[in-house]
Amino acid sequence: MTLSILIWLPLALAFIGAQLDEPWVGRFTAVTSLAPLGIAIDYMVRFKSGAGGLQFVQDHVWIGSLGIHYKLALDGLNMTLVLLTTVLFSLSLFWSAARSEIERPRMYYFWFGLAESAVLGAFCAQDVILFVAFFDLMLVPFYFLVGAWGTGERRRATIKMVIYTMVGSFLMLVAAVAAGVLASNQNGTPIEFTLSALSHLHLSHTSQDWLFLCFAAAFLVKMPLVPLHGWLADAYKSMPIPALAVFSGLLSKVAAYGFLKIAIPLFPYAARHYQTLMLLIALVSILWATALAFTTADSRLVIAYSSVAQLAFITLGIFSLRPEGAQGALLQMVNHGIVTAGAFFVVAALAARCGGSEKLADMGGIAFRAPVLASLFLIVAFATLAMPGSANFIGEFMILLGVFKAQLAISVIAFLGVIGAAVYALRLFITSMHNRVGRGVASPGEVKLAEAVAIVPLVIVILVLAFYPQFVLTRSQASSRVALAPAAAVAVAGSASATTASVHP
Repeated sequence: MTLSILIWLPLALAFIGAQLDEPWVGRFTAVTSLAPLGIAIDYMVRFKSGAGGLQFVQDHVWIGSLGIHYKLALDGLNMTLVLLTTVLFSLSLFWSAARSEIERPRMYYFWFGLAESAVLGAFCAQDVILFVAFFDLMLVPFYFLVGAWGTGERRRATIKMVIYTMVGSFLMLVAAVAAGVLASNQNGTPIEFTLSALSHLHLSHTSQDWLFLCFAAAFLVKMPLVPLHGWLADAYKSMPIPALAVFSGLLSKVAAYGFLKIAIPLFPYAARHYQTLMLLIALVSILWATALAFTTADSRLVIAYSSVAQLAFITLGIFSLRPEGAQGALLQMVNHGIVTAGAFFVVAALAARCGGSEKLADMGGIAFRAPVLASLFLIVAFATLAMPGSANFIGEFMILLGVFKAQLAISVIAFLGVIGAAVYALRLFITSMHNRVGRGVASPGEVKLAEAVAIVPLVIVILVLAFYPQFVLTRSQASSRVALAPAAAVAVAGSASATTASVHP
């Protein structure tokens, strides 16, 4: 079985489902989404955790004259993220299928299938041009999902999201082409865009600087971090909850993964050169998002801003350029995907009990009328604030440990984000579940089967990772060291040069 089957199966199943009668489309797509999940689990079982190289490699020449390959593979950086992708898409499809009010279901589920294939392709791609193609393809389904099935000012949200992300994607495409061309010219070799080939070719420091900044801009827009976050609020407010769960839980991880898989290994000098800048961007994003998360009156935006803060923590771990920081970032990518999707589903469940309102002022007093829902929400909230004993705590601890060794001052200030997470997570839980009964609460009711089918599995995964974070850490350890090795070599070379200069003035 090849990785192409895993990648393109969701799109093929969505296309088949689009031929069915409308009442059956959602059920068919939801049930068959378990097939990609099963394939991902099979790959996970057969994955060799101790190996740091590529596994299950599929490599075919795509455009020979341009040196572009259709190369796919799994390693410790993407294996758990591929599994996370199939889990979140499957649960989002089951959530959607449990609701019969979706208009034009054939196209709705088709776009979901295309989105899952694009995300899986981006994670598995081992050619820079192929990665860019999948990275851009991810945007297409969400353009339609927001524009056609969104709420509020969806047109404005769609335009802003597309403009921001397309500008970033254009910069990345230019940088990807330039990387192959410059590497070929500077080393006198045939042009090629596979990551394995580019990683062994020398690029000048100036070239690395410009190429790194172009890739970084594209990734920072997608995450998004300050100051490239202008599309966030409108898009997150307008997006349907199932689409938002996978968008926030997965597409932002493709950008973070891109730093570890492409930007740092290919441009190690630039990664070292701009390390402090990237850490400062992450730190400012943590403080900004945390401040907004515990002041906004909209429950959905609390989760949105907390998501930005967590992604900024992930960026801190990556640009600590330390193995423990990178491993913590990879663990936190999985944690954040699970927790943020669960939080958005809980917000949707709360809004259904408050006449559709997502305002915190319209909630309150639900816990005693829906204790099971409150208990599930409490677990999600504790994971959000990185309660000791949760996998989020382990991830943030490893990230801060890596940053502590790299930049002490930044790690100390970043602790404010940990404190702020406790404030906004508890504020969200207490305001919605306790205090007075909200003016919008009519008939709370216990958690429904249609809600439990998505929320309960995510809570179970949160608990499993809390007891066994090694599920992610053992698989990522070797690959994270390999990804950071070029940047570590640059640091060693710089230290050696400085020592030589001091000895021989």
